[in-house]
Amino acid sequence: MTKFENMPVKLTPFSKIKKKMEAIVEEFRSADNEQKALNVVKKFHRFTDEIETEMTLVSIHYSLNTNDEKIVKANEIIDETSPLINNLINNFYKLLLESKYVNFLREKLGNFYFFMIENSLRIYDEKIIDELVKENKLTSEYDKVMSSAQIEFRGEIYNLSQMGKFISDINRKTRKEASIAVDKWLGDNEKKIGDIYDELVHVRDNMAKKLGFKNFVELGYLRLYRSDYNSEMVSSYRKQISETVVNICQKLYKKQAKRLKLNFNKMAAYDFNIAFLDGNPKPAGDSQYLLECAKKMYENMSPETGEFFNFMLDNHLMDLIARQYKAPGGYMTFINKYKSPFIFANFNGTEADVNVLTHEVGHAFQGYLSRNISIPSYRMPTLEACEIHSMSMEFFAWPYMDLFFKDDAKKYCVSHLEDAIKFLPYGITIDEFQHWVYENPNVSHEERCKKFKEIESKYTPHKRYIDCPCYSHGGYWMRQTHVFSSPFYYIDYTLAQVIAMSFLVMMYKNKDKAFKKYIKLCKCGGKYPFLTLLEKNHLVNPFVDGNVKKIVLKAYKILKEKEL
Repeated sequence: MTKFENMPVKLTPFSKIKKKMEAIVEEFRSADNEQKALNVVKKFHRFTDEIETEMTLVSIHYSLNTNDEKIVKANEIIDETSPLINNLINNFYKLLLESKYVNFLREKLGNFYFFMIENSLRIYDEKIIDELVKENKLTSEYDKVMSSAQIEFRGEIYNLSQMGKFISDINRKTRKEASIAVDKWLGDNEKKIGDIYDELVHVRDNMAKKLGFKNFVELGYLRLYRSDYNSEMVSSYRKQISETVVNICQKLYKKQAKRLKLNFNKMAAYDFNIAFLDGNPKPAGDSQYLLECAKKMYENMSPETGEFFNFMLDNHLMDLIARQYKAPGGYMTFINKYKSPFIFANFNGTEADVNVLTHEVGHAFQGYLSRNISIPSYRMPTLEACEIHSMSMEFFAWPYMDLFFKDDAKKYCVSHLEDAIKFLPYGITIDEFQHWVYENPNVSHEERCKKFKEIESKYTPHKRYIDCPCYSHGGYWMRQTHVFSSPFYYIDYTLAQVIAMSFLVMMYKNKDKAFKKYIKLCKCGGKYPFLTLLEKNHLVNPFVDGNVKKIVLKAYKILKEKEL
């Protein structure tokens, strides 16, 4: 076991990587039997694990401090060299496909492995290296803008993550002033953020056209390794949510207004950040207290979760506190060489701290269970499947919420499930917006905001951005990191949320059986594409018409039983 601080931050020079890859290519070419060829593939995997580990550690440290000059420089090097490294990897993939041992290798490595290889060759070519480098630099530039936010509020300076506790404060005046302060910062930086996105859209559109695609939509899907569903299926899925969930959510918002003793038709968007008149459920202690609660919870939940969580604690594989120059948001990543997940978060003293902890732990738990899979691309599934692990873990944590919230435990479960259902219309808002953007790449920033406002009003008509001009004209999307860094990776959360709700329904029938099914799913890693993974684990397919309605109504029934 290696503690995080003992994992060296370094970058192998590209010239050495190239030399090593060329040697591996030559060794594969000269393999005179199928077993030798397979052994070279295994050597290739070990080497790519080493290089990926170096880049992952730089990326983590950049997230921890975007103002560290040494790490910023290393991150810039990665932005420039990662497309070149991908080119070397793809050259090896071409050899695999052309090899006389390809049938033997396919039998040993699996059909999905070869699909991913073929997919990599479709989405990458040397002729788009300049665009890939530019894309990397632009996403890093966006991260730096967002992480360097300094928002003056009541005599103090806060970043975006730290403002969260004020935006959901029990005092309406505080919520309003905090929302206005954040909106003002976004408005002040709107041109800079809008210009970054405009460049990103054009860079992605250019690379798609260079590769022979009509626009970036199909390329974006292939970059996410979506092999068994397409944009038409996603559009039909969005329709399911539009026809069923939007109305349910409006009922939930009206109940929320009643709890808050506010006129629903006059509520501002910031009013919906608070679920109860006496305030949102608050964790009963600080970040150290939450970790102690999580330790008790995971040790009690199962032997597997207990072993895993103590591994994370013992090796310092979590950084959870918001601070200046730390990138916003939360994520889990996997450090291949050390077979270690890493959790990044920005605790700010709200119930969101518990959400992000259980969510990212779900990701990390799956990574831990799959850590010994020898083929790197099989350790993690495609992104929508990854989110099943995280969102389902949020629900499996429910029986332990009295540890985190004491008397507020029931309030937490109610608001958590309400938020899970309410999230679905927001998720399709972001997705539909992204499809429109890449189908219309040459529109202006103002037209993008206008379109976002139109879609937002359709799916979340309760939102009224009072005294927040940037949000009012459709600028909220600029805060959604995924729009910039991971195009089309947002519908994944909604797909996973529906399946996670099905785990909640199962949990209410038989908790132990549901958790065993969950562990089995996690251990599958990424050996199968999304729909095959669901089928093999006997999980609901959200794309089948009527399934969204069926699951959400069952979840809504649970909510009504728990309602305060």
